[in-house]
Amino acid sequence: MTEGTLKKILIVDDEPNIVKILAARLKAAGFDVITANDGLSGLHTVYRENPDLVIFDVMMPQMDGFTACQKLKSDRRYQDTPVLMLTAKTQEEDKDWGKMLGATDYITKPFDSKELVNKVKELLGIKE
Repeated sequence: MTEGTLKKILIVDDEPNIVKILAARLKAAGFDVITANDGLSGLHTVYRENPDLVIFDVMMPQMDGFTACQKLKSDRRYQDTPVLMLTAKTQEEDKDWGKMLGATDYITKPFDSKELVNKVKELLGIKE
């Protein structure tokens, strides 16, 4: 990716260490990274910053990631914005529920940061 064409990724997670690790990994991979620490502020950040992809944690204060994803996807302007759910909830029902609410994909914690970066690239259609 060349300068000026950085894809903007929004990380929405209430765990500071997860945000720090994710942001560092994504920045190292050439992405512009912005963050929010709960679903409600995450939605406000989407409306203000218009990211290319959103990573939502599921369990957060104010508004959980499922609800935030549903609200985002119900807004016509963001229906095509990829949403990656990143969560400790590993049940198949949770994955199905996330996808039903509009999530593009789902990665469980603990996660492999290289796998996550590759998934972000795949969802954005970036070829190696």
